Amino acid sequence: MMTAASTPKGERRRAALIEAASELLLEGGFDAVRHRAVAERAGLPLASTTYYFDSLEDLISAAMEHSGRVELDRGRAALAGLGTEHRDADALIELVLDQLLGEEAGLEVLLLRYERFVTTGRRPYLRPLMRTMQAEFQELLTEIFTRSGFPIDQKRLQQLIALVDGAVVNALIEVDPDPRAAARAMLRDALR
Repeated sequence: MMTAASTPKGERRRAALIEAASELLLEGGFDAVRHRAVAERAGLPLASTTYYFDSLEDLISAAMEHSGRVELDRGRAALAGLGTEHRDADALIELVLDQLLGEEAGLEVLLLRYERFVTTGRRPYLRPLMRTMQAEFQELLTEIFTRSGFPIDQKRLQQLIALVDGAVVNALIEVDPDPRAAARAMLRDALR
């Protein structure tokens, strides 16, 4: 038996709700994702959020997966256009930072990105999804390093990611923060 949620119209509505929740998550963090806000953003009745999702947690999970997949797709597209020529460390660093921080992320976008990571720790239902996404993301970064002439093992990659994360978080408290520059400097030193 076909339910309304499995019809083409139902799938479009569900996708619109996920897209709306993802946008709200990226713009305002977890607190911005509420049934009413998502329904309004999607242009759908409030009841649609509870019809297509069992709970707000389910909707947030779908939004997190959607935004993660969009980032991974963007990274894979960049990788597809990447040749296998040797790059200097500075070119590699910019490629890596584009993946870790976003290509043109402003300070507010970066703050919200790191808030999502930290807040996920308080939302155990998101941990399995985040571990899966993290593994895929690390595979992407490993391939970027390899194609750039800098083969890297998983332990070293995790160290470099932690180094970037630490540099970004520390830079966020500066008077005139430039997290990307701080992360760039740390990576440059680490890749020497």
